[in-house]
Amino acid sequence: MIKKHIPNTITCCNLICGCIAAFHAFAGRYEWAFAFIIAGAVFDFFDGFAARLLKVSSPIGKELDSLADVVTFGVAPATILFALLSELPALTSNDFVNQILPFSAFLIAALSALRLAKFNLDERQTGSFIGLPTPANALFWSALVVGTHDLIVSHVWMWWLLLVGILLSCYLLVAELPMFALKFKHFGWKGNGLKYGFILLSAILLIALGWAGFSAVILCYILLSIVNNKCSKCA
Repeated sequence: MIKKHIPNTITCCNLICGCIAAFHAFAGRYEWAFAFIIAGAVFDFFDGFAARLLKVSSPIGKELDSLADVVTFGVAPATILFALLSELPALTSNDFVNQILPFSAFLIAALSALRLAKFNLDERQTGSFIGLPTPANALFWSALVVGTHDLIVSHVWMWWLLLVGILLSCYLLVAELPMFALKFKHFGWKGNGLKYGFILLSAILLIALGWAGFSAVILCYILLSIVNNKCSKCA
């Protein structure tokens, strides 16, 4: 049947978007790289939706989805950061060190792959997430580079902030930190207040900040998840 191939075809579109995003990132076309990461995220949403709608979920589809996500939400944002770090003024007087440091960006690709492998085996993540989802991490970095590129490349000390940010995001990808998911069992306010509040806040940030608003949205998502987790433990 043709319909059983539809979800995997959509997943492959996600993977192709990731490849194209990486290509544009290496060329320094960050806006295009960001656009294809967003397109990949859209395909990533609809492949699972199509599989459930058509009732054709399969183990192959699950594995293919993770492989595509490694490319689009791991390799592509890591490539964007690699290209950006390569643009920055020299951090040290040692040319060898300056050439090596940009490769730290690919830690994001490695930790994204580890996060996705853990997700496939973790039965706790059916209604929420443990650790930062890879699409959120990819959107944060790609939006940050597009929205603040000129500011970043004009200051040598941005090296340090980016390196700290890379290490922090790598930690968040695999941390035992519960994070809420935008999955609705019903559309009433009860039990969905946090989700509706986050959606409203996201809309305001995107309107006010433009592309950089995506990064602000992801930061708010992380902070709200931490606060929600603390409140749940205290209740």
